Amino acid sequence: MDKQKSPLAWVPTMYLAQGLPFFSVALIASMMFKSMGVPNEDIAHWTAYIGMAWIFKPLWSPFLELASSKKLVVVTFQLACGLFFALVALALHLPFWLAASVAMLACVGISSATHDIACDGVYITSLTQKQQAQYAGWTGTFFNAGRFIALGGLVILAGHLEKTQGIVPAWTTIFVILALTMVALAAYHSWVLPLAKNPVNENTTVAGIASTLWEVIVDYFKKRGIWLSILFIILFRAGEAQVQTIGPLFLRDALDKGGLGLSTSQVGTVYGTGGTIAFIVGSIAGGYFTSWLSLRRAMIFLILAVNLPNVVFYFLSTWLPTDLTVIGVALSLEMFGYGFGFVGVILYMMQVVAPGKYQTAHYALSTGVMQLGFVLFKYFSGAIQAVLGYQHFFIWVLLCAIPVTLLALFIPLTPRAQPEPPAEIEAKQAAAG
Repeated sequence: MDKQKSPLAWVPTMYLAQGLPFFSVALIASMMFKSMGVPNEDIAHWTAYIGMAWIFKPLWSPFLELASSKKLVVVTFQLACGLFFALVALALHLPFWLAASVAMLACVGISSATHDIACDGVYITSLTQKQQAQYAGWTGTFFNAGRFIALGGLVILAGHLEKTQGIVPAWTTIFVILALTMVALAAYHSWVLPLAKNPVNENTTVAGIASTLWEVIVDYFKKRGIWLSILFIILFRAGEAQVQTIGPLFLRDALDKGGLGLSTSQVGTVYGTGGTIAFIVGSIAGGYFTSWLSLRRAMIFLILAVNLPNVVFYFLSTWLPTDLTVIGVALSLEMFGYGFGFVGVILYMMQVVAPGKYQTAHYALSTGVMQLGFVLFKYFSGAIQAVLGYQHFFIWVLLCAIPVTLLALFIPLTPRAQPEPPAEIEAKQAAAG
C-alpha cells in the first residue's frame, strides 16, 4: 500500500462509488419510470431484470484475477458506470426510450456489480486486519451515503426540475449528474487508490480459474442441509423485496388510485433524510443486538423487524394520512426495521452457510442466492399489486412473513460445513484413541 496515502483518502470515496450506482439502479430508476407513466407491473419487471447482475456476479468474480491489479478493475468500471449513465440520459430522448434506458441501466448494473467485487478486493488486500476493522464503519456509512445522495439529493432535485423543466429534461439532468460524478470518482481513484496487484501463479489462467470455480460451486452444494439454507435465505426477504418495490410507487400514486399522492420531491425528502438515518441506526443496533443475544436467540426478532415495513405500509394504505410528518415518521420506522432485521440474513450467510474451505467464495454465492430471492419476489410484486390493489397487497406481504418465521423455529443455526468423509472420521478417531 502507498504509505503516503491514508486509507481515509480513498476508503470513503471508493464505497461511495459502490453505493451510488447501486441505489441509482435500485431506487432512482423506479422513481423515473413512475414519473414517465410506466405501470407498476412493468416497473417491477424491468427493475427486477436490472438487479439480476448482483445474482450472478460470484460466477465471474474469480476471472477478475486475470487483470494486472484490482485498482485497474475499480477505475475501469467506475468509468463504465459513468458512460452508461450518460447513455441513459441520451436514451430518454429516443422514440424507444423505455427499452433503451432499461438496456443502459442493465449495463450500469453489470458494471456496478463487477466494480463491487474489485472494490472489496482492494479493501481486503490493501489493509491489515486491524485496519479493516478500523475502517469498516466508513465502508457502510459511505455506501449508504449513496442512498442519501440518490434519494435525499437527486430525487428531490428531480422533483423540482420536473415542475420547472418537464419530466424528460429533469431526469436527463439527473443522469448527467450521475455520469459526471462517476467519471470524477474514477479520475480521483486513478491517482489515490493503492495498486492492489493480483498474484500470478500457475492457476491464473482461464482454465485454472474455471476449474477452481467449479470446485467451489460443487463444495457449496455438498454442505449439510444446504437446500434448507437456500430456502431460508430466499424466503427471508420475501416481504421486504415486494415492499421495497411497490412501497415507493404507492407513495407516488394518486389518492383515487389508493396511493398517498406524494410528489417526487416529497418521496425524496422522507426517504432520503430521516429514512436513510433510520436505516443506518437500525443496521448498527441490529448488529449490537445480535452480538448481545446470539444469532440463534435473536433470529426471530430479526425476522419480525425486517417485516416491520409490511406493517407500516398496511397502516399507511388503511389510514391514508396526508400529514408529511406522520408519513415521514412511519417511513423512518420502516427503514429502521429493515436495517435492524437485514442483519439476520447477512449473519446467517456469514456464520452458518459460509464456513468451510472456501468461506469467502461461499459467502459470495450465498449473497447471489439472496439476490435471486429478492429479484424473484420483486418481479412478481407488480402483478400481484395490480390484481389486489394496495391495501390487500400489503396484507399479502404480511402473510409472506409466515413461512420464514416458521422455518426459523426449527432450522439449525450451526455452520453447515461439508461433512467429513467416513475414512477421515475413522482416522481422527483412531488418532484420538
